Amino acid sequence: MTRSVLAVVSPLVSQPSQPEPGLLAPLTLPPDLVAPTPAPDAPPAGAVLGQHYTRCYGCGADQAGGLRMRFVVGEGVRVTSEFVVTEDHEGAPGLAHGGLLGAALDETQATLLWLIRVPAVTVRLETDFVTPVPVGSTVRIDATCLGVAGRKIYTAATGTLITPDGDHAPAVRSAALFVEVPVEHFTAFGRHDLVHASMNRPVASVEVNP
Repeated sequence: MTRSVLAVVSPLVSQPSQPEPGLLAPLTLPPDLVAPTPAPDAPPAGAVLGQHYTRCYGCGADQAGGLRMRFVVGEGVRVTSEFVVTEDHEGAPGLAHGGLLGAALDETQATLLWLIRVPAVTVRLETDFVTPVPVGSTVRIDATCLGVAGRKIYTAATGTLITPDGDHAPAVRSAALFVEVPVEHFTAFGRHDLVHASMNRPVASVEVNP
């Protein structure tokens, strides 16, 4: 029996067994799902990942108006990210654009692929927007790889709003499906000169707990 991926993220989300006309069927976890494992050379829990290239909208330091996200490796195949919502990220006045929050969720879940060393592309991204996210807030995203089935990789993420006053509140939830592709996909359709940098993301530091 398959399970709704969004139900894994939030049991409160009810998904129909058959999509209504014009609606997409929800993501489900296949019965042959295999638990993910980090690659032998994956960085340990606590490692801080550097940018994978300088103009990446999600993590690049040279991307004006970008998110400049920071990623920390968790146990297993998990990643935590953070970014600050600025005026460059506005949709409605004073609030983060929903598409921007979707980009942050996609970026964080895609970073999980770096831990299992599988080149892949996003083919489906489902998002629940739980609460408005004001400019000046910090958003922390916790992402996990749910499993692998053939070329398909299933992930989920939750985003927490941290206000300047230090309050925490659920902000966004997401589930995604990635499909493994050869590296040649990126060299054929993207910038060949940046692929090497992207595939060799540095580890900035390792935080070791006593």
